[in-house]
This record gives sequence, C-alpha cells and structure tokens, in this order.
Amino acid sequence: MIEPLKIRLVEAETFERPVTLRLPFRFGAATLRQARQIFLRVRIEDNRGHSASGMAAELMVPKWFDKSPELSNADNENQLRRSLALALDALKGAGLGTAFSLHSAVEAAHHARAAAETLNGLVASFGLALANRAVLDALCRLEGLPVAQAIRANRPGIDASTAPDLAGFDLPKFLSGLAPAESLAARHTVGLVDAIRASDIPAADRLNDGLPESFEEAIDAYGLTFFKVKVSGVADADIDRLCRIAAVIDAKMSAYSVTLDGNEQFGSAEAVADLLARIEAEPRLARFAASILFVEQPIARAHAFEKPVSALAAFKPVEIDESDADIDAFVTARRLGYTGISSKSCKGFYRSLLNRARVAKWSADDGTAYFMSAEDLTTQGGLAVQQDLALASLIGMTHIERNGHHYVDGMAGAPEAEQVAFARVHSDLYAVRDGRTRLKIEGGKIDIGSVINAIGLGSSVEPEWSAMEASPK
Repeated sequence: MIEPLKIRLVEAETFERPVTLRLPFRFGAATLRQARQIFLRVRIEDNRGHSASGMAAELMVPKWFDKSPELSNADNENQLRRSLALALDALKGAGLGTAFSLHSAVEAAHHARAAAETLNGLVASFGLALANRAVLDALCRLEGLPVAQAIRANRPGIDASTAPDLAGFDLPKFLSGLAPAESLAARHTVGLVDAIRASDIPAADRLNDGLPESFEEAIDAYGLTFFKVKVSGVADADIDRLCRIAAVIDAKMSAYSVTLDGNEQFGSAEAVADLLARIEAEPRLARFAASILFVEQPIARAHAFEKPVSALAAFKPVEIDESDADIDAFVTARRLGYTGISSKSCKGFYRSLLNRARVAKWSADDGTAYFMSAEDLTTQGGLAVQQDLALASLIGMTHIERNGHHYVDGMAGAPEAEQVAFARVHSDLYAVRDGRTRLKIEGGKIDIGSVINAIGLGSSVEPEWSAMEASPK
C-alpha cells in the first residue's frame, strides 16, 4: 500500500454570490427568502513542491447554525465567515501532513477557539468542513483521482484519532468497501409555508415561471416518491396540515416514504410522542404513518441531550441534526436512545465518513439498526450540490433531501457561461430549461454518474471566479 501523500495548505481565497429564492422556505421559526453562498479556492503543495488547487462552496443559511433571535441574518453570515477564517488559519499553521491528519491536528483547537469567540459547534463545524472539502478536492486533483477512489484507497489517511470509540475497528477495510451508486432518489421537502395544492395559490400570487409552485405540482413534475415534511410543534396545526399532505400523496401513489423534520420545535420527547401518537390514531393518516422512516431533530438542541428518548424512539427511529455540533455528538446521542444522525457537507466530510463507520460498527455490536440520512441545507446547483451528492452516495445513501432546486431558480446568479459548462459536462445531473441550468429529477431520481466519476470532489467544472464578489474579511 502506498503511504498517503503529505501536503500543506499554502493559499486560500474566498468569494461570494447572493442567492434569491423564487419561493419562501420556512423551517422551524425562520423563513428564508435570500442568502449568500460562499466559495473557497485553495492551493496545496506536497513535500516535492508539486501543487494543485481545490474548491468548495456552501450556502450561508441564516437562522440554522445559530438560531439566536438576537442575531440578524448578517450577523449569522459573519459568524460563518469568521469560522472559515479560523479554520484556514489553523490549517495553514498545521504544516505538513496527510489531508486527514491536518484536520485531526486542528479540530479540537478550532472548536475551542471558535467557542472562545461565542461561536457554537455548528458554526465552528461549517468553517472547518468547507476548508477540508477544498483541501480534499485539491488532493484528489493532485493525484488524478475521483473522490470515491481516493477514499477507498484512504489517500487522505483517515484514522480513528478524532473518534477513539472506533479504536479496533478496521477503518481501511470499511473505507475500501464503500461503493457509491450512480443515482439517488430525491426526497422532496415540504416547507411550513408551502402551498399543498395548486388551488391554495391565489391567481395573483402565482409566479407562472414554468416550474412547480405547489407540493402536488412538484410530485407531478419530478415523479417524487420520497418526502421530507416539516412539522411545527403545534399539534393541531400539524395534524391538519399532515392530513392535507397525505391526501395529495395517497391519491397519487400506492407506495411512498416520508421523514418528519421537527427543526428543534419541540421542548421535550413527550411533546413529540404526543404528536406521533395522534398521527397513528388519525384514520386519514393511516398510510402516511406507516410510511414514516424516522423523525429528524424534533427537540431543541438546548434540551435534546438532557434525558433519554427511548420511549419516543419506540414510535419511530429518531436522529439528530442540529445537535450534531462535533465529532462526539453521535456517541452522546446513542447513549440516550437516538439511533440516527444526518449527513450534511456543511458539518464535515470526514465526520460523515466516521459516523458511517460508527453505524456499521454499532449495528454489528448491538444488533440495533443505527442509520444515517442525507439531508440538505438548500445546496445550490453547481459545485455545492455536487459535492454533497458525492458524499451522500459514497456513504451508501439511497435517497437524499433536495430542496434547493425547488425553492431557487436553478443556477440563478451564475454567469451564463458557467451554467452552460455545468450542463454540458454534467449532463446527467442538469437540464437547460428557459435559459437556466437546473437540477434534473426524472422518475424521482437524480443521476450522478458524472459526479462520482469526476476527478476531484464531485465536479469537473470550476465556477467562474472572476464573476464573484470578494468575501468580506
């Protein structure tokens, strides 16, 4: 076996683009109408002086990483910029090492430094996750490998140094067995203010842009059979809305799958259990209830780890999302009866891989069906969505939440030449419609062969850097 390449981070540049949504997206207590997307370009060198560039991108979604009402959207964006600046500073100072050893050398200190600046764990994770993806992309390009091939051969040098609970687990064997699929089912999000039926939209409010505007129109347009439904924590309103959603799905198909997302809107496990009991008792939700796969982060992160949720998990499996603030979160959650955890690029590529290894180890050890799910943070068409799809496929996901294509007008905001390049090179993933490059979902599926076979981390095309704004310092 060839030893993993040792590299150093020598340069980093950040850029941004504004993103305006065509439809408002409500999650938890926040309604998103616009945000900024940050792009990172880095250069690495090995000890022989060979170098390569890498890139990553992520939407800076306000009111998800830090939901403090005292903070404005601009404050949230500045938190994420600061997290990235801290991560890049730490990685540049880490010297020469494998891609993963650079990460492991700085992870704990980065989180501590972020905490000293009152940046929570999710905010801290954002910056390090973005930097790690760009470095990994550069490593893959330096070695001429698609990311799946690089991970299977463990070219980043991944070990259990940041996850000592995996000591004794054969990580190299686990990584070598990862087999990404070339397509994933799209799990469509139903936001809290989404129109359920076309008739819910007043004629004067319709966009008439040729894209689906209601939930039932999205099903017809994309052939969807997987759904992620937001719940508000207000039981009567949730039951009424779920009945309306179920009526649409039940009329259109005989088999489907649903996940429920609480987005921290419940104060306790008992409140969640009450909602689930009411769902199971409602005749109009019989098929819907039987189709629920799991419940995602129902309890506010401030209380989610206060006491066991085993009684709640007896209804449906429960996973953490916003509580996944650091590499130890899944270990803590497991002790309390949670059996699942989400994968999001914004929380960490290596974290997802190590959590996937935990799923394999713990399921074998306990006989319990631990699981991961692939969730979205409105990743945008182009670099961001492709890197997240590559990660989800690599860790064995068969369906993934995708909502950016629905709430945003394709690759709106990107120059025409960039949109054309992505559509041409990744023609299985995109289609051009009305002059806009858009994510292509047909029969409920997203084809990603060009993504997982691209040299680097998911993309054979670079964004047009010269058309972006410099990121504020």
